[in-house]
Order: sequence, then C-alpha cells, then structure tokens
Amino acid sequence: MKLTQFAYDLPLNLIAQYPSKNRDESKLMVVHKDTGKIEHKMFKDVLDYFDDKDVMVANNTKVFNARLYGRKEKTGAKIEVFLLRELNKQNRLWDVIVEPARKIRVGNKLYFGADNSLVAEVVDNTTSRGRTIRFLFEGSNEELKTILDNMGETPLPKYIKRKPEDIDKERYQTVYAKNEGAVAAPTAGLHFSRELIKRLEIKGIKFAEVTLHTGLGTFRPIEVEDITKHKMDAEYYEVDEYSCKIVNKAKEEGRRICAIGTTSIRAIESSTTTTGMLKPTGGWTNVFIYPHYDFALTNSLITNFHLPKTSLLILVSAFMGYDLTMEAYKQAIKNKYRFFSYGDAMLII
Repeated sequence: MKLTQFAYDLPLNLIAQYPSKNRDESKLMVVHKDTGKIEHKMFKDVLDYFDDKDVMVANNTKVFNARLYGRKEKTGAKIEVFLLRELNKQNRLWDVIVEPARKIRVGNKLYFGADNSLVAEVVDNTTSRGRTIRFLFEGSNEELKTILDNMGETPLPKYIKRKPEDIDKERYQTVYAKNEGAVAAPTAGLHFSRELIKRLEIKGIKFAEVTLHTGLGTFRPIEVEDITKHKMDAEYYEVDEYSCKIVNKAKEEGRRICAIGTTSIRAIESSTTTTGMLKPTGGWTNVFIYPHYDFALTNSLITNFHLPKTSLLILVSAFMGYDLTMEAYKQAIKNKYRFFSYGDAMLII
C-alpha cells in the first residue's frame, strides 16, 4: 500500500490540547470489525464489552521528564535537549535530540539550570538532529537523576501548543505506570482510571502487564511512499512469564485478548512463538505492523485517533481493515471526536 492512502484532513480544533476532566469520561467509538457496525459511547462503557476471564494487555512504561532547556557555551544561545535514552550509566552518556541542531557540534558544552550548575558535552553526531552527550557530573547516578527530573519538563508532543502544566505531571501518565523509560505516553492507557480498573477486575477481566518504552521513533514521519520499505526505530520491551501465562490461558480458552494501545500490541506480537503463543522476552523491537499482517494473539484493540500517514494509523488499518479504518476516522471527524494523545478512544472488537 501507498503512504498517501493514509492521509486525511483533520480540523485543527479537534486536536486535544488538554485531557478530559475525568480519565474514563472521554468519548469511545466502538467498531465491530466483522460487521462494520460503529457505536458512540463513553470510555467507561468499555466495561460492557468484556466478560469474565477476558484479558487486557497494558503497557506499564513510565514517562520521564525528557525535555530540557539549556544554553550553548560562549554564545548563550537557547538549546532544547530532548533525552531519548541513557546509553551508559557509568559514563553519563545519553542519546538526545537537539534543537536547533545546526548550532550544536561535537565538542560544544551545554549549560543547564539558572546557575549553569549542570554541564554536558557533545561527544558524537548520530543523525541530523541526534547527538550523544556526556553529563559532566561528579555526584551519584541517583543525584543526577533527581537533577534531571527537576530540570526536565513533561515531554508533551509538539502538536499540543502550550507549555506543560501541573495537570500534565499526572495526566500524561497512566495510573499503572511503573517502569520508567518512555519519552511519550502509551496514550490509550490514559483513559483508564483506578475506579474503572477495579470494576473490570471485579467483573473478572484480568490484566497482563508488558513494558515497551515508547520512543520518538513511534511518531517519526514515514518518508517512503511504499510503506513496506519503512524502518521503525528500535524500542526496548519486556514481557514476563506471569503475563505470558495469563495471555496464553486466555488464548487456549478462546477469550478476548485486548491490547491497550499500539505499544502493547507491538510488545506481544514481538514475543510470539511460531505456534502463536506468548513467551517471556526482553530486548529491542522494531516490528512494523502494516496491512495483511497476521495477528497471532490480539483480537481486540483500544487505541486513540492518530496522526495522518503514521505507523500508528497504519497499524490500526492492519488490525481492522483499511476501508473500515478510514470510515471510522471520517465518522470521528463528523462527530467531533478529540484526536491524538489527550484525545478520545476507539475500541475495535
């Protein structure tokens, strides 16, 4: 398929700038992929579509304060440094993206904090905007982490046209986040409140946790017209034995296995055996899911409404079919659903 097939026109006023007042009270579009039926509900109505012993797979990654602002030595030019991942804890090496990149060269020093108390040196160019930096810090790793947390901002996506606020510290994080390492939230999970999770558990729905540390590569523009030529950036993931037992039992019993978000589905599809069962795995995945992909485990998906021409939209199309996906998006725009990270949700069953 061609990339241009995944373009659509979205009114800018439908891009959510703030989360809904309550996590579980966003809109929910329910799409029945076998019949094409589309329903319009509230997110907390998701409870009505699952039964005892069904399974929901949740990505428990935790977002850290990845966006820093510093100044370049000598010129004092303001620089944005977006932390992607720590490369070497002992040497304080980080993989980062810098803006404006043209001003940042190997050997430059960057200063952070009102008193320039934290210094980093650029040690390598990795891409046009990517750099490797070393923090020149004499304290412990724990002290450095605390400083970075305090100096950093919640890494809201660029299409949210405002500065991070106190509300984002809580709401740009799932209620079940625990394993820190993501620079973008697994947004489908943002709709789950503790109360809704408890109601689902009381009904008998089981939760299987996986970890996939969402990186900026998930949102990187696809630059090839033939989507099969696109290469995803690798992201770290883990699937433990306990979650495998829950998911595999559900599959053996013919239960509904629902991935909460595209990151959850990529984690479990990266951990599937040749016999279609889930196995304990950890490592890096760059799996790219596009139409005609054969899903081994997932038969239901909760997801947000995604940007045009992205790997996320293409994954949704692979799951429920291209024509139905584009029809669902057409209806979402007509019914003024809110789009992207803080937007509304879709349940595909």
